Amino acid sequence: MIKLKLPHSYFEDHGDTIRLVWRRTLIADYEKKEIERAIKRKFRMAVDVSVQDGFLVINTDNEEVERFVAFFIQNYLGERLRNRYTGRKILYIHEGMGIPLLGYNAFGLIDRGTNLIQVRGSTGCNLSCIFCSVDEGPYSRTRKLDFVIDIDYLMKWFDWVAQQKGKGLEAHLDAQGEPLLYPYIVELVQALRDHPHVSVISMQSNGVLLDDKLVEELAEAGLDRVNLSIHSLDPEKAKMLMGMKNYDLNHVLEMAEALVNAGIDVLIAPVIIFGVNDNEAEAFIEFARKIGAGRRWPALGFQNYIPYKFGRNPVIAKPVPFKEFYEWLRKLEEKTGMKPLILKPHHFGMHPRPFIPLAFKRGEVVRAEVVLPGRIEGEMIAKARNRLIQVINTDAKIGDKIKVKIVRTRHGIYVGTKI
Repeated sequence: MIKLKLPHSYFEDHGDTIRLVWRRTLIADYEKKEIERAIKRKFRMAVDVSVQDGFLVINTDNEEVERFVAFFIQNYLGERLRNRYTGRKILYIHEGMGIPLLGYNAFGLIDRGTNLIQVRGSTGCNLSCIFCSVDEGPYSRTRKLDFVIDIDYLMKWFDWVAQQKGKGLEAHLDAQGEPLLYPYIVELVQALRDHPHVSVISMQSNGVLLDDKLVEELAEAGLDRVNLSIHSLDPEKAKMLMGMKNYDLNHVLEMAEALVNAGIDVLIAPVIIFGVNDNEAEAFIEFARKIGAGRRWPALGFQNYIPYKFGRNPVIAKPVPFKEFYEWLRKLEEKTGMKPLILKPHHFGMHPRPFIPLAFKRGEVVRAEVVLPGRIEGEMIAKARNRLIQVINTDAKIGDKIKVKIVRTRHGIYVGTKI
C-alpha cells in the first residue's frame, strides 16, 4: 500500500475527484479514473486510488508507481491550479515569463511617493463584503481570473524598488482582496524582515484565515502590524456585511487577541456605513482597548464608505461627505478619549519619498506587447519599457503587438486604450 503526500500539500476526497490542496490556498482537481488509467497504461496493472488522512492511497507496493503518480500530479498542476476560495483559475507568474511587476494595480508592487511600498503577491478574497471596492470574493460577478507571483521573483523586484527608494521602508502586504491567500505569506514576511532596507512590515487582513499556528509563524517571521478588517461586533450583522453566511466573528476576535499576544500590533479597521454600523464605534474602541491594540501605532482606523465604479455598492450604503465623517471622528475622540482617530501619515512613520520615475506620460502613444489576460471582461495586460499597462475596452489577444494611448499614470499605475 502506497501513501503519497507532496510537500506543503494534502489530498481531499470529493467523490469521483481527488483534490490536491497546495499551500493552504491553492487547489487542483484530478479524476480518480484518470490517475488509475495512467497507472494502467504505464505499468499494465489495475489499481484503486483513494484518500485517507490527507494521503493519496494506491493499493500497490510498487515504488515506481509512487514516483510516477507524484510526477503525473505535478506535471498537470500548473494548468489545473485554482484559487481555493474563489474557484478561479490561477496564473502563476515567475521570472521566466518576463512579466514586469510595476504598473498594474492588482498584483506586484506599488509606489505612491512615500517610504511605504505596497506588496501584492496574489489576487482573490475568501469573503464577498457587500461594499467591496473591487467586487472581489467567491460571489464576484466581474473578476474572472486570479494571479500568484513566485516569491523569489517578487523579492527580486522588491529589491530593485528598495534600492531606488532607500532605507527605512515599510513593506505593506495588501491585495485586491485578502493577502493571506498568498501561498508564500510566511516566507514573504521572513524575506522582507531580512531585507536591509525594510524597517516595518505591515499587512491588511480580514483575519478569517488566521489560526494559532499561522499567527505564531507570522510573529516569528517578523510581522509588525496587522490592519484587521472587522466591520461589526454583532455576529449576524457581520455576516451580512462580509457577504458570507459562514463568517465566524468570534474566531476573528480571538485571532485579534492572539496577534497582540504574539507581539504583532493590531489596528482595527472598520468601514463605517452610516445608519448600519456607526452606532458600534464605541464598542470598537472598547474592544481595541480590551485586547491591547495600538501599542506602537494607532489602535483604530475608521474608514468612510466610498462607492466605486467597479465595486459592490449596496442600497443600504449611503455615502457621507468626508467633512461630516471627520467631524464625527472628532466628537468620538472627545467622548471616548481615544486618540488619534483622524489618522495622518506621520502616525505610521510615513513620509514623502521621490517616486520611481514614470515610464510613460499621459496622452503618450506607445507600442506594447499583450502578455496576460486581464481580470475583467474587455481588459488585457500589456508590457512596454519594463512596465505593465492595463489595456481597457480591447479585443486584443496575448502576443499581439498593439499601439496604446496612455490615459492614466497616477502612482505609476498605467492604464491605456488600444488605438
